[in-house]
Amino acid sequence: MTSPDPPNMPPAAAIVLVVEDETLLRMHSVDFIEAAGYRVLEAADTDTAIAVLEANPAIRVVLTDVDLPGSMDGLKLAAAIRRRWPPIELIVTSGAVTPQPGDLPERSIFVPKPVDPRRVLSAIDGFIGLD
Repeated sequence: MTSPDPPNMPPAAAIVLVVEDETLLRMHSVDFIEAAGYRVLEAADTDTAIAVLEANPAIRVVLTDVDLPGSMDGLKLAAAIRRRWPPIELIVTSGAVTPQPGDLPERSIFVPKPVDPRRVLSAIDGFIGLD
């Protein structure tokens, strides 16, 4: 029999998808999210992100950059996720642009780069219900 997750620890099924084309930034995000106890999947472009989402219905949160390669940018990816997978929570990041309020889908938050791990983890914890 397995014991339940300790208080304030994410459930084992809480999966976060990190979408970032800059390898070092993606690795950094993956590292601090995994260190907080979450399972992390990653994608370097929007087309791969869609494929990962299609293959992994348990994804709960997506952390995506705005400026990404692929058939759409990160804002369009966030909008596509909201349409196709409404329960998924969204965190959008950018160091180049600050989206206007109407640019982000409902229930999305924007975190400017350089990303503050505490802010991202606080958002993820809130989405998962650990705050």
